[in-house]
Amino acid sequence: MSDYILSPQVSRGLSDKLYDKRKGAALEVERVIREFVIAGDTAKIKLTIQALVTDFVYSVSPNARNGGLIGLAATSISLAGGVSTYLESIVPPVLVCFADQDSRVRYYACESMYNIAKVARGSILRYFNELFDAMSKLYADAEMSVKNGAELLDRLVKDIVHEQSIAYSGAIAHIDDQDPQQLALALPQVSQFSLPRFIPLLAERVYSKNSWTRNYLVTWIAVLDSIPDLELVSYLPDFLDGLLYFLSDSNPDVRTLTQKLLSDFLTEIREVAELQQQQQHEHLQARLKQLQLSDSQQGSLDRDGNDVALARDMDPLESESTGQGKGSWVPGQGVSIHYAKIVKILKPHLTSNDEDIQETALRWINEFMSLAKEVMIQFTPTLIPAVLPCLAHKVNSIRAIASEANLSLYRLVYESALPSEPQPAASPQGTPNVDRSAQPRSQSPRPQSPKFQDRSAMSFGTSASLASKLTSGVSREQSTQSSRDSIADRTASPVPTQKPNTEQPEFDYVATVNALTLQFLNEHEQTRVASLEWLLMLHKRAPHLILAIDDGSFPLLLKTLSDPSEEVIKRDLQLLAQISSHSDDAYFCNFMRNMLSLFSTDRRLLENRGSVIIRQLCVSLNSERIYRTLAEILEKDEDLEFANTMVQNLNIILITAPELADLRKRLKSVDSRDGQALFAVLYRSWCHNPVSTFALCLMAQYYEHAVALLQSFAEFEITVNLLIQVDKLVQLIESPVFTYLRLQLLEPERYPHLFKCLYGLLMLLPQSTAFATLRNRLTSVSSMGFIHLIPKTSNSGASGAMPASNSVSALTSSSRSKGTGSYGGSHLNHHTEGPKFPELLSHFRTTQGRHERSRRQAVQALLRLNTYGNSSSGLAGAAHYSQQQQHFQQHQQKHQRKQQQQMEHQQLQQQVQHQQQLYDLAHNTHHSSGGEPYTSRTYQQDGSFASPTESEHDSQTRGSSAGPGAQPTNTITGTSRRRTRDRQSQQDTPQRDSTRSVVNRS
Repeated sequence: MSDYILSPQVSRGLSDKLYDKRKGAALEVERVIREFVIAGDTAKIKLTIQALVTDFVYSVSPNARNGGLIGLAATSISLAGGVSTYLESIVPPVLVCFADQDSRVRYYACESMYNIAKVARGSILRYFNELFDAMSKLYADAEMSVKNGAELLDRLVKDIVHEQSIAYSGAIAHIDDQDPQQLALALPQVSQFSLPRFIPLLAERVYSKNSWTRNYLVTWIAVLDSIPDLELVSYLPDFLDGLLYFLSDSNPDVRTLTQKLLSDFLTEIREVAELQQQQQHEHLQARLKQLQLSDSQQGSLDRDGNDVALARDMDPLESESTGQGKGSWVPGQGVSIHYAKIVKILKPHLTSNDEDIQETALRWINEFMSLAKEVMIQFTPTLIPAVLPCLAHKVNSIRAIASEANLSLYRLVYESALPSEPQPAASPQGTPNVDRSAQPRSQSPRPQSPKFQDRSAMSFGTSASLASKLTSGVSREQSTQSSRDSIADRTASPVPTQKPNTEQPEFDYVATVNALTLQFLNEHEQTRVASLEWLLMLHKRAPHLILAIDDGSFPLLLKTLSDPSEEVIKRDLQLLAQISSHSDDAYFCNFMRNMLSLFSTDRRLLENRGSVIIRQLCVSLNSERIYRTLAEILEKDEDLEFANTMVQNLNIILITAPELADLRKRLKSVDSRDGQALFAVLYRSWCHNPVSTFALCLMAQYYEHAVALLQSFAEFEITVNLLIQVDKLVQLIESPVFTYLRLQLLEPERYPHLFKCLYGLLMLLPQSTAFATLRNRLTSVSSMGFIHLIPKTSNSGASGAMPASNSVSALTSSSRSKGTGSYGGSHLNHHTEGPKFPELLSHFRTTQGRHERSRRQAVQALLRLNTYGNSSSGLAGAAHYSQQQQHFQQHQQKHQRKQQQQMEHQQLQQQVQHQQQLYDLAHNTHHSSGGEPYTSRTYQQDGSFASPTESEHDSQTRGSSAGPGAQPTNTITGTSRRRTRDRQSQQDTPQRDSTRSVVNRS
C-alpha cells in the first residue's frame, strides 16, 4: 500500500540515515498531500498517513522511525487548518515515540509534535493529558538535546493554552447573556480539554522527586492557575500535598517557584473569601432594607402574603449570591474552597523536619483562622499538638508564625459560642437556641470567686493586653451579630449563604483538653506554659465540662508542680486555684491533701518550691481558707516528722510572705470570734513544731501563753534543730514584721509578759550571735528603768497552772480593770471569751510528747540495727554495713587528727628544750666570766623569753605608778638586791629545772 501511495524514491529517502535525504523525502510527501487536499481526496490522505505510521513510525529501524516522524510533520503542515480531522491518526504514533529507546528518535518526536501543534493550535489540547505526561518525563531525560526539544514543545503548548484562554474569555464577553443557547454554541472546541480529567494526572506526577520534573510541574500549575476560567484553586487539595514537598528540593529555583506559587494560591483564597464575605454582607444589608420597607409600607397586609412577596423580591439577590442570576460576573464568584481538606493536608506538614515546609504550613493555618473560622475550630484538638511545640522552635521565623497562629486559634476559641450547660429539661423544638456568643464575655459561668476571676481572667503568656484585644474584638462584633440574629429570626426562609453560621459545629472540649495535657511532657518551657494558659481559658469558659475531680487530669496537674520551670508552676497553680474556686469544699480539701502528699513524697520539691507554691495559691485563693485546711489536715497527720517540717515552712511563710499580710492582721485582731477560731485551728496544728507555736503566739500577741510554752520546753529534750529554729526566730523578731512587738517593749505596763517571754527565749539560746542580738535589744529597753515592771511570779505562771475555770475569768477581770487584756493587750470585749489556753497547752504537751517518743523509737531502732546488723539480712544488713563503714571512716579521721596533734606537741617541746639549752649555756658562760647573770630575761610559760627592755619598762612603770609622793629608788641598793637574788637563783637552780620539766610535760 505504501508503494502505491508513496513512490520508491520517497520511501528510500525517508529510511535513509542522512537527515538531508529524509528532509527531501518529507518535502515530497508534503507536496503529495497538498495535491490530495486540493483534489479533496480524503481517502488517499488517510492512506498516506497510515502508510507513514505503519511502514515507518512503527518500523524496527531507527532511521525509518525518524523518517516517519518527519513525514507526519510534513503531512500536518500540508493539511493546515484541516489537520484537526486527522489528529487521531497522527498524534498517537508520535506520542509513542516519546518513550523510544533511541534518544534521536525521542528528539525527532519532539520536533514532529512541535510542528503538528503549531498547525493544530487549540485542537491539540484534546491530547493535553498525554502531552503533559510525556513532556514531564522528557524534562528529566538524560540527553540534553531531548530536554531542549521538550522545552521548545512545552513553550508552544503553554502559548496555545494562553491563546485559547483569551479567546474563550473574549467569546463570553461578546455574547448576549439573555440567550443561553448562543453562549453554549459560542464555546470553542477547547472545551474538550477537561480539567477534572487532568487533575488526577497532576496529582500522580506531583510526587516526582526529579528536580527537572518538579520545575516543569510548577511552571505548568502556575500557567493553569493564571487562567481565570479554570479556577484551579478549587482542585488545590488534589495536588497540594505533593506540591509542599517541592519546598525541600535541592534546586533553589524549584523552591523559589514553589514558594511563589503557594503564595499566589493563598492570595487567591484570601480574595475569594473576602469576596464571599462581602457578598454575604451586601446580601444581608439588602435583605434588611427590604424587610424595613415591607414593614413600613405593608403593615396592614397579611403576614403570609408579605412573606411571599418578600421572598419573591429577594429571589434575584439570592440567585446573584449563588452565581446563577443576571448580575455581572466577578472573578472568584462561585468558587468553592475546600478548607477542611486543605487543613487535613497541612496538619502532617506542621511537624515536618524541613523548615520551609513547616513555616509554609504554619502560615497557611494561621491565615485560615480568619478566613474559615467555623471550619478551623473543629481542628483545634489536632492543631494544638502541632502548633504549641513550634513556640520553642530554634528558627525565629517559625517561632514567630507559631506564636501568631497560637494566638489566632486561642482568639478563635475564646470568641466562639459558649457551650450550653446541661439542663434538667429539654427545651421545646420550636424555641430557637439562644446564641450565647452575643452576650458580654465578662459574664463567666458561675463566678464564685470574683477576686480570682479578675486576677486570672486572661493570663495568656506574658501579654497583659491580650484580654483587652479579645474583648474589644468581641464587642465590635456583638452589634453586627445581634442584628444578624434578629434578621434571621424575622425572616421566613433561611439564607443559603448563612447555613454554615446557623449550624456551627460543636467544639470538642474533651479532646482539646486531652491534647493539651499531653503537652505537659514537652521538653520546652514555652510549650508547657502555653498549654496551661489554654486550659485556664477553656476551664473559665466551660467549668462544668472539663477538669473535673474524677476525670484523671487532677493527678497530672499535681505532678506538674514538680516542674523545673517557675512559670509553669505559677500557671499550674492558677489553674488548680481556678478549678477549686468553681468546685465544692470536697474538691478543695482533696486538692490540699494531695498537695501535702506530694510534698511528703518529694521533699526536694518542698525545700525548693514549697514556698512559691503556697504563696501563689494564697494569691489566687483565700489565704485563710488554705491555712485552715492545711492545719486541719496536718493536725491528724501520722507522719510526725513531715508534719513538723511542713508546719515550720508554713509558719515562715505566714511571717514573711507579703501575700499573707491580711492573714497576719487577722491573727492580731483576736477580739473577734473568727480571729480566735483561726488562732485555735492553727495552734492545734502548729503544736507539731514548738518554735512555730511560740511564734504564732507572738503574732497573736498572746504573750502570757508564750511564757507558759517556754516553760514547757524544759520538760522535753532541747535538740539542735530546735535551737537553730530559735536562732532564726530571733532574726525574724529583728525584721520589719515584728516591728509592733519591739515597740510594745516600750509599754511594759500594757505588755508585762512580753519581757518575760523574750527573756525566757534568751535563756534558751546558747552564747551565740542570736543571743547577743536579743540581749542587746532587751538591754537597750531595760536600761530605761522598765525592768521592775516584769512580773516576777504569776499565779497562773502559765495558763495551764491555774484551774481552767478561773483562767479566763481572771484575764477578763484584769482586762476590765486595766482596760487591756493580760494577753499582751489584745482588746477583748466584755462579750467575747478568749481561747481556751489550758486545753491548747495540754494539746501542745501531748503533741510534743508524741514527737519525743517518736524520736526515741527512731534512736532505739538505729541502735538495734547497729547491734544486730550482722545477723540481719537484706536491706538491714546493707544499712548496717554502710553505717560500719561510716564509723570506721570517722575513727580513722579522729586517729589521724590525734597523730597530727601529737606531732605538733612534740615539735613544740623540742623548740622549748632548744631555747632552754641556749639560755643555760649563755647564763653559765656569763657567770663564769664574772659578769652579772641574765636575770633581766624571764622565762615565760609558753616557752618564750621576755626581753630586757620589757623588764626595765615594767620596773619603770612600777616606779612611776607609786605616785608623786614616792621616794626614788636607790640604784646601789637595787644592785645589791639583784646580786642577792642571783646568788639565791644559783642555789635554786635544781628546783627551777624540775619546775621547767613539769611545765614542758604540761
